[in-house]
Formats: sequence, C-alpha cells, structure tokens
Amino acid sequence: MSDPTTQHPAPRRVRVRAPELIGKGGWLNTGGKQYTLADLRGKIVVLDFWTFCCINCLHVLDELRELEEKHRDTVVVIGVHSPKFAHEAEHGAVVDAVERYGVEHPVLDDPELATWKQYAVRAWPTLVVLDPEGYVVAQHAGEGHAHAIERLVAELETEHEAKGTLRRGDGPYVAPEPEPTVLRFPGKALLLPDGDFLVSDTTRHRLARLAADGETVVRHYGSGERGFVDGGAEHARFSEPQGLALLDGGAVVVADTVNHALRLLDPETGEVTTLAGTGRQWWQGSPTSGPAREIDLSSPWDVAVFDGRVWIAMAGVHQLWTYDLTDRTVAVAAGTTNEGLVDGPADEAWFAQPSGLAATADRLWLADSETSALRWVDLDGAVHTAVGTGLFDFGHRDGPAEQALLQHPLGVTALPDGSVAVSDTYNHALRRYDPATGEVGTLATDLREPSDAVLVGDDIVVVESARHRLTRLRLPEETVKVEAVAHRTRRAATEVAPGRLRLDVVFQAPAGQKLDERYGPSTRLLVSATPPELLLRGEGADTALSRELELDPSISEGVLHVSAMAASCDDDPSHAYPACHVHQQDWGVPVRLTEGGTDRLPLVLAGMDADDGA
Repeated sequence: MSDPTTQHPAPRRVRVRAPELIGKGGWLNTGGKQYTLADLRGKIVVLDFWTFCCINCLHVLDELRELEEKHRDTVVVIGVHSPKFAHEAEHGAVVDAVERYGVEHPVLDDPELATWKQYAVRAWPTLVVLDPEGYVVAQHAGEGHAHAIERLVAELETEHEAKGTLRRGDGPYVAPEPEPTVLRFPGKALLLPDGDFLVSDTTRHRLARLAADGETVVRHYGSGERGFVDGGAEHARFSEPQGLALLDGGAVVVADTVNHALRLLDPETGEVTTLAGTGRQWWQGSPTSGPAREIDLSSPWDVAVFDGRVWIAMAGVHQLWTYDLTDRTVAVAAGTTNEGLVDGPADEAWFAQPSGLAATADRLWLADSETSALRWVDLDGAVHTAVGTGLFDFGHRDGPAEQALLQHPLGVTALPDGSVAVSDTYNHALRRYDPATGEVGTLATDLREPSDAVLVGDDIVVVESARHRLTRLRLPEETVKVEAVAHRTRRAATEVAPGRLRLDVVFQAPAGQKLDERYGPSTRLLVSATPPELLLRGEGADTALSRELELDPSISEGVLHVSAMAASCDDDPSHAYPACHVHQQDWGVPVRLTEGGTDRLPLVLAGMDADDGA
C-alpha cells in the first residue's frame, strides 16, 4: 500500500475535446439565454442525453438530484433531449416534459439528434462528463452511475482547483414560472363508488378527489411535497404517483412511482399507509419475491386487480409483478427484465415499460409503451400481443391489428362490449381494439397526451395529461379511420461489415472500485437481433463483455439488441462489507451491412473507449 502522505500528480486521463452543443429547439430553463461550451468553461459539465419516454432516463434524473445539490457551485448538468418518438421532437412536448419530471437544470432541445451524433451516443440514457477545460473525460450508459460520477467530480474539483481552471459560483439554471392549474400533468384516474373521481396529480406529488363534474376539487391527499411519508391526508407524501386500483371495501392502491412503492389510501379518512416497497429501486440480483414491505420495486406505473391479486406494471424493469392481498407478499408474475416484445409463457415473455393495465374476467390488458403495443395476459399467465411489432416501429395506423400502429400508449380501458380503448399518448388519440374482429380504429383525436380513461355510463372520461384536465367524451358506437402515419426510430444506422463483427462493451470500474468477483463472474452480456436471422453466431448470454459476432451477409439491415451488466465494489480490504454498485444498460443498435463498414462495435457502459482518445 502506498504512503498516504506521498503527493501524487493528478491521474492522467484520456481526454477528447468536447464537440459544441447544438440543438434546433434551443435552450430551456435558462431564462431565454442560449449557451455554448465556452460559456460553461471553468465548470464541470455533466451532459445527460435523455428522452422523456424512457423510464431509465427518468431514473437518472432522480439519481442526479443529490449530485446537483451537493456540487451546485462547481457542476452544471445539461440535459440534451434526444427524441426516440416523433412526438418527442415537438418543442412544446419537451417543454412539458421538463416541468412534468421536475428537471432543475438547463435542457438543450436537440430534435434532429445533432449533438447526440457528435458525441457518438448510442443509448438512452447516456452521461458524458466534461472537465472545466472542455474535454470529455468519461462516458456512462444506463443507470446506476451517480456514485462513479460523484467520485470523478471530487477528483476534478481538486485537480482543477490546483490548476486554477475551476470556476465556482451559480450555474445557468433559471426556474420557470409555475402555472396555476387545478391539476398538473395528471397521470391516472379512478371512478369512486360515490361518483367522484380520484386522480393522481402526478407533478404535484399528491392525489386529487374531484366531484362528478371532473373539475371541482373536493379534497387533496398528500401534502404536495415530494417525499415518502405515511399518515393523514395533510401530512402524507408521495413522489410522482401514477396508477390507482379500487379494492373491495373502498380502499385504493396507489402506484407511487418514484418512491418505488405501493401505497394504500382510505379515501374517507385520508389515511395513507405503505403496502409494498422499501423506497429503494430494485436492481439485478435483488430479491424478486417475499414480504411486500421488505422487497425493492422499480417504478410501478399502474395497478389493477386481476384473478384475485393486485397486478403491477413494473415499468422500471419491464415486468409484471403481483401483490397478494392475503399474505401481503409480492412476486414477479411475468417478464425477464429484458426489454423487447416476446410473447409466450410468463417467465419467458419480454416487455418494454408496461405502463397501463385493465382487467376483465379472463384477460389482463396492458399498454406496453416502449414497443407501442397493446398486449394481454390470460388466466394461465401466457402473454399475447394484439397490436405492435417491437421497439422501433410506431405511428397512427388503423385497420387490421397485425398492421395497426400506436405511439407510446400509457393507458388501456376495458369497454362493455369486450373491446378495449387505448390511451394512445403520443398520437394524442383514443384508439379502440376489438378482439372479435381484430380491427383497430380511432375513437377520438385532438387530445393532448392522454394517459388514462375511465367509463362513466355512456361517456368516457379521458385524462388529458398535457392539458392538465379530465375531458368527458360521449363514447361513440363506431370508430373512425384516420389517415395513416408510420414512423421508425430516428437514429441513423451504424454501417458494419458483413461477416465477423467484434462487439466490445467498454467498462472501467470507478476510481477506488474493482469488479465484484467474490461469488463468481460480475459481468453479463446478452445479445440478440431483429430479425433473428441477422446473427449467424454470437447470440445468447455469457459473462465476457467482448464477443465475436457473425452477421449474415444476405441481410441488409437490422437491429442488434445488447444488454450488459457489471457489478463493482469498493476496493478497500479493511471493509468486510464493501459498498457495491450495479451498472447496467440495454442497447438497440440499428445496423446496415455495407462492404467497407466497421468490423468493431464499441458500446461504452462506463469509462472511455481506448480507441477514442490519446
């Protein structure tokens, strides 16, 4: 061990000059000022490449809050909004999202992915750290990197304080003026037995009880301050609550999304208690079943009672879980945590951010938002897809279900005739799927980010999240067919050589940490492709983070699906129980097979690719 009194020079890092920040949509949260990298010189800059549909991006926003507060005079976080869906390229939608998710740092709206391309980003979310002299010193893809960035920031502060290149003081963030609306980005709604509506007033961290007119506030549940506190209506705290489910007896289960918990509300007394979750986010390796108050959850987005249990759309890990009302336990019900669209037995199915649930006697319907899909689970637990093809195709197309398209739906509502209404959020529409005919049609358009709907007699009441209100519509007997629009994800394809392709997932353990191999390999790599025939060799799971793939030359383009995980722990022999962290990310990399294309595909999980700098 080295002498702690010895003075060591600052660590030599790979440094690459940072490209300029450009975005056609301009800057938000800056009081109208436009910024360049030169304006930020002297600050440690963390670029957060995000898009507001992405649950992992929302997790990172929460991870960064403590870092922003602790290092407010030296660190500037810049959100670079890089859209996946067509709706996310609309400037107004980005403005809404910045408020909706409580983003308290400047955001560059980059609808054409110009800065994304300049920084060679391949995944949402990606964090890039720039030193005070304007050089890229680290890149991290996925979640769970806040501790590593915290350590790097401390090193950079020390290093650049000594060099005289660190500039302390206030950053460029300017808070927007609050808007005086009754609701603010409401998420889900529920019809109570007395005819009132219970609405998750998501951005204000509370629940609102509205009279039967859907407008008059009867009562609030929750103080309106973000937090995780049980108690009476005035003192309880939520954090961006979403889904609501009514139990026999009148109590309501609340999906308290950012608290990673299920709460129980008594609408009459106002008392709030915790049913499930610890307040901590579930990570790979955590228990997947057990006493509900002892098990970590991950961004529960909706809840529904089906087949005697409360089902949970666990958006954060692409699964469905259940809560047993009798023995007060939770367990995984369907999904592998891999992100995608795969039907079949519950333990083999893949989901992508399930966000809306609706139960009938024999089916649990779900809106699988990131695959723009309507899916269902039968009483045997098998998973089926009614509408949707995968992560990259979306749009507004009516007609036969196998050809129909949705765009990031968040809600689903069972209708009396056996059909279902889909809150087709990014299409600003209410759609209908009829299992009897296999047809998809449109019930209503010109809504604004509808996220849920409830039946009230012959009417359907829609949660218009981005208009901050409930909107009552007469449920039409017939759907209409709108002009078809189809999209694919905006990312440019990577040109790769046919035949052999070396896949390298770059992972460097944070300073002071090492790979955790006490109980076996600490890394995992899972590879698949769309279409599956693209991969002649290299599919499946293994522990090495590098792999030789072989691509079929007869297939011109496709998508490589890569999921990587690495666990690192504090490298201090004096600690019997060192702190450990899991780093994980899923990539969907569009590729085009071209003679002369690259024969190496590097994906940075954490650190810097050695081929990128000097």
